[in-house]
Amino acid sequence: MAIECTAPLDFLRPSTWALEPEETTFANYGWSNKDMDPVPPRLRTWTGWNYVTYWVSDATNVAIWELAGSMLAIGLSWRQALSCIAAGYAVISVVMVMTGTIGARLHVAFPVLNRSSFGFWFSYFTVFSRVILAMFWFGIQTYSGSQAVYQMLKAIWPSIARLPNHLPASANITSSGLLCYLLYWIIQSPFLLLSPHRIRWLFLVKGIIVPITWLAMVIWAFVRVPPSTGLFAQHATISGSQLSWTWLSAMNSALGIYATLSVNIPDFTRYARNEQAQFIQPLVIPIVFTLCSFAGIAVTSAGIQLYGEVLWDPLLLIDRWDNRAAAFFASLAFVIATIGTNISANSLSAGNDMTVLLPKYINIRRGQIICAIIGGWALCPWEILASAQGFLSFMNGYTIFLGPFAGIMITDFWLLHKGHVDVPAMYDPHGRYRYTYGFNWRAVLSILVTVGPTMPGLINSINPAVRIGNATRLFDIAWMYGFVVASVVYYVTSVVFPARETYVEKLISADDPSAPMGAPYSGGGTSPVASTASAKDAEKIRDVQVVAKTE
Repeated sequence: MAIECTAPLDFLRPSTWALEPEETTFANYGWSNKDMDPVPPRLRTWTGWNYVTYWVSDATNVAIWELAGSMLAIGLSWRQALSCIAAGYAVISVVMVMTGTIGARLHVAFPVLNRSSFGFWFSYFTVFSRVILAMFWFGIQTYSGSQAVYQMLKAIWPSIARLPNHLPASANITSSGLLCYLLYWIIQSPFLLLSPHRIRWLFLVKGIIVPITWLAMVIWAFVRVPPSTGLFAQHATISGSQLSWTWLSAMNSALGIYATLSVNIPDFTRYARNEQAQFIQPLVIPIVFTLCSFAGIAVTSAGIQLYGEVLWDPLLLIDRWDNRAAAFFASLAFVIATIGTNISANSLSAGNDMTVLLPKYINIRRGQIICAIIGGWALCPWEILASAQGFLSFMNGYTIFLGPFAGIMITDFWLLHKGHVDVPAMYDPHGRYRYTYGFNWRAVLSILVTVGPTMPGLINSINPAVRIGNATRLFDIAWMYGFVVASVVYYVTSVVFPARETYVEKLISADDPSAPMGAPYSGGGTSPVASTASAKDAEKIRDVQVVAKTE
């Protein structure tokens, strides 16, 4: 009887959920766990080809298609939309490789490395913001995947279209839609169990199947509606200053889709075999994203001619098809597309970030499960995707924070510290990156200066009834404004009021055999130059430290 009574009680105790401590890692002094530690050499397996397939996989993303199509819905021509997209992804690719190189060099995740620029405690603000954004995106991708599941079921059993709806129109989702949402959520859940260094094989599969399907849809569009009468005949419906600001707003939306990854790409580049492996990103990103966006524009433009309306959501277009086999296989490709993107860009990112919030209890896998529950159900993504304008407003909305985050990270690592940072100190709340009570006031000031002026525009995008005049213009370029202004403010304040305790002569890497593993890092003194020790040598040294500690 005693055992039967204590088992449920043990299940409710926090200690039951505590992760198994790793004695030979930074977790020994409570601020890390195995998933937060620097990636050991044996797990640095990503090559340049893996990053190519990663970005091809992410570019074949329903949100990319929808963004391109929605640009036609707000009045841009296909040429204007495509140039806007190409410019946006060219900019974000440069930012991506600059932050990605930090992860590839230090082999630590975004939630850890940003402590060196924001301060140990203030970095939690950036991490929490990133968690919220990842959850939003998880819900959006899950909703897109559920639409694909609906089209697959409809192709097999057309009667699902006649399933009685017991939800009001204001819910922006039907009973059948909610059923398909649940089914898709269940289908993608097993993929949450894949470890980050193994997920690259999913990208490879997706990077082969989905582009072939998208190419087939483009060919279908050009056959049904010749470009001379469809795509090439489509013109802008707006002009003048309205056209200019709409173009900039659409570019900001293009930046917004992957502005999240521009700050947390170290979560993936930390698994790089070497720094050079991820240098391919500035070449791959603009090309594949522009081509994939062209597919969305071409098919959406054909849909205008065929169906008399702008079907910027590809699943709405597939819903009009009479060929059930084509509808099934096209929808299956979109299911694969959303699973790959949702796992790589959203749940893994949220899982990485949550490990910092409660490292004793949350690892990447548990963080992904939390993201799937909260992001999948609590945030109601069907409300965000109810209209093209609402979709673009959402994209613009969160870029007011991500631009400054990326600017501060790049400025701090490359311009101020010139790559000379102290990795072990990033795990110590009392180390050199404590700044002022854990806050780097220079970063705080930079964010306030940039976010403040764009906040009225964000309010107006949420509630158009709030009139703020031309202040919305700044919000239309929120990411670009935030990145540039935050970088300048952070650089100037850091030069005029330098945080001297954070500067070191050379990079102090976790690969250094003498780097403290299992005891708090003091943050003082002269540390040896970083070197790359073999896995066996490092293991022997850590074993000696553990034995010495026990003696």
